[in-house]
Amino acid sequence: MTEKNYNQQQRNSKTMDKQSSADQKIETAEVKKTDDKKTETHTEKIEEKKEEKKQPTRKKQFVKKDEAVVNGISLPISTKDSVAICRFIRHKPIEKAIADLEDVEKFKKAIPMKGEIPHRKGKGMMAGRYMTKPVGYFIRMLKNLQANANVNGIEEAIIVEAVPNRASRPYGRFGRVKRKRTHIHIKVMDKNKLKNRKKKNK
Repeated sequence: MTEKNYNQQQRNSKTMDKQSSADQKIETAEVKKTDDKKTETHTEKIEEKKEEKKQPTRKKQFVKKDEAVVNGISLPISTKDSVAICRFIRHKPIEKAIADLEDVEKFKKAIPMKGEIPHRKGKGMMAGRYMTKPVGYFIRMLKNLQANANVNGIEEAIIVEAVPNRASRPYGRFGRVKRKRTHIHIKVMDKNKLKNRKKKNK
C-alpha cells in the first residue's frame, strides 16, 4: 500500500482544499456576473441619456413685434447735418426715405436746413445742402431697418422716431482737432397699428 492510500487525514485535507478552491471560483464567477450586470445597467443608462440629448428640443416661438429699431453708434458725421436729415426722413415710409436720400446723393434733391446756409431750389425750401457722406450712412441704416421690419412682419413701415445725439468726440492727431461723432436712433412702426394707437389715445 502506498502512502496516499494509507494516510486518510492527508487525503481529507486535500479534498477540503479542492472544495474550498472550487467554492472560491464559484464566488469569483458570481462577483464577475454582478459586475457585468452593473456595467450593463450603467451603459444602458448612459445610452438613454445620450438618446434624450439627441432628441430635438422644442424651438422657442418667435414673437412678432409692432416696431423695429436700428441704432448707429459713434458715426463719423456732423450732429447738425444728422438733425436736418432726421427731420427730412421722419414720418415717411422706409422705401420713400431711401429713394429721397439717393436723390440727394445724385444732387437731384437738397436737404432743407435752418441757419445761414446757401439757398437751394426746391419745393417748400429756402436753404439746404447736398450731404453726400452722412446720407450714405443713413441709407445703410435704413436698409438694415427695412430688414428688421421684414423679420418682425411689419408690412407698411413708417419712420416714427429719428433722433440724433452728440457722442463723445475723440481728439485728432496731436490733440489739435476734435472729431465729429453722432449717435442715431431710428424707429419704425406699422401704419395700421399706429392709426389704432392714435384712436385709443383720443
